[in-house]
Amino acid sequence: MALLNEQEQRQVAQAIAAVERTTDAELVTVLAARADDYRYAAPLWAALLALLVPGLVNFYALWLDARYLWLLQLACFAGVTLLLQLPALNRRLVPRRLRHWHAANLARRQFLEQRLHHTDGATGILIFVCEAERYVEILVDRGIARHLPDASWQAMVARFTQQVGQGQTLQGFLDCIAGCGELLAQHLPASHERNELPNHLVILD
Repeated sequence: MALLNEQEQRQVAQAIAAVERTTDAELVTVLAARADDYRYAAPLWAALLALLVPGLVNFYALWLDARYLWLLQLACFAGVTLLLQLPALNRRLVPRRLRHWHAANLARRQFLEQRLHHTDGATGILIFVCEAERYVEILVDRGIARHLPDASWQAMVARFTQQVGQGQTLQGFLDCIAGCGELLAQHLPASHERNELPNHLVILD
């Protein structure tokens, strides 16, 4: 999974700059490769499978003694743990709801770390994407929330999520930024020139 290259990042920055000329809102975009490495998932599932080994052995009447049974459990645990460390398999071990919970927490941390809650007039807006989790969220500060409820962003988030799943992350950012810009220009038009926060795309490897 490749994050956006420098040229694509410049396109995102230019789109943000264009939108901020029409609104008092301060846009920040964050793209994360993943919300978590989920390293705990592989040994957890491996341990559960290893615990099933004695029952399976007895079911098939192999009747191994305790020493061989322990070695079999150990081999099962080690082998399954190594196999499930593969990223493609590892992510599938974690329920979607839990993966999205991790991504949502990371989005809220980024909202604070990018200082979106300190903008003049509380007009910060974060467009957050986690590629591995195929998770997209738009978070806004209270100055924007007074004019635009959460439902205002749902269609854009749904469309962007679909684009991330199709490998169209750059186009998703450009479409989402433009869509946010149209709403913000209507409800929070520019009243003075300013640029409190950097326009570049924040990349979290």
